Amino acid sequence: MERVNTLQGEKVFLRALEPSDLEFLYKAENNESIWEVSNSYAPYSRFVLSEYLENAHLDIYEAKQLRLVICKINSYKPIGFVDLFDFNPKHSRVGIGILIDEEIDRQKGFALEAVTLCVNYAFIHMNVHQVYATITEDNTGSIRLFEKVGFQKSGHKKDWIYNQGKYKDELIYQLINNVH
Repeated sequence: MERVNTLQGEKVFLRALEPSDLEFLYKAENNESIWEVSNSYAPYSRFVLSEYLENAHLDIYEAKQLRLVICKINSYKPIGFVDLFDFNPKHSRVGIGILIDEEIDRQKGFALEAVTLCVNYAFIHMNVHQVYATITEDNTGSIRLFEKVGFQKSGHKKDWIYNQGKYKDELIYQLINNVH
């Protein structure tokens, strides 16, 4: 059987969080423009994020989540994060979310490759049956991204997200691993 490297592609690789990622994490978590999708409502201090980094080594079975850093090949500098969250071993599923730094050239395939790598990681190493994503109806970039990876729309939650005085619908996308 050929060994598969689920954490490295042609453009990016995924790695564990390091203490040196504190400033990038601080910038990402305190970016109000993404609070809507991250369900954040207040800024995080460097102290709190530093403690989070200290506990980032916890096993996904214990923490129920895993954040991986996205780096371009041949660079250790972070360009984004991909998160596995709401891990449920009993039902064999996990949620996924991605963030690429807005200062990085987008539309270069980094997010597509990172999501693909992370999904393969979840299917191979976590043995999940499905990975799901929730996306607001107006986030056409994320919808296109997840559909390119093979996710299919499976649900629609009306008026689910309230942000800046209005409600938005949230769409549910799933990718089922039919190889078991």
